[in-house]
Amino acid sequence: MKVLLGVGGSDDSLRALSRALERAREAGDDLTIAVLDNPESPRAIDEVEQAVRDRLADSGIDATVRRLEGDPGSQLVDVAEREGFERIVLGGGETSPLGKIRLGSIAEFVVLNASVTVTLVR
Repeated sequence: MKVLLGVGGSDDSLRALSRALERAREAGDDLTIAVLDNPESPRAIDEVEQAVRDRLADSGIDATVRRLEGDPGSQLVDVAEREGFERIVLGGGETSPLGKIRLGSIAEFVVLNASVTVTLVR
């Protein structure tokens, strides 16, 4: 499966990276990792990209890493549709004290606008 993983530097997105690498190993996914400039992240984009490359090297998985400039949600949707990805994977979705799921702005945009399957890793 051709998978586009968005990593913006949040703890959720780094968890999604770990899960996507595990799945790529098990299922043989063709994985592309898009490093996003997330204004809500405590990490700078260069730090996020280095963390992605380090985890990728440790995993032994062959995946493409690329940096997306501009609005992260719309860039993910655009790349996924333009390049024929079958799935977008994102970290996101915190559970509120009342049990409702709250999405970050990037995840919400992607879920509402993507024409391909979106998987949220919590």
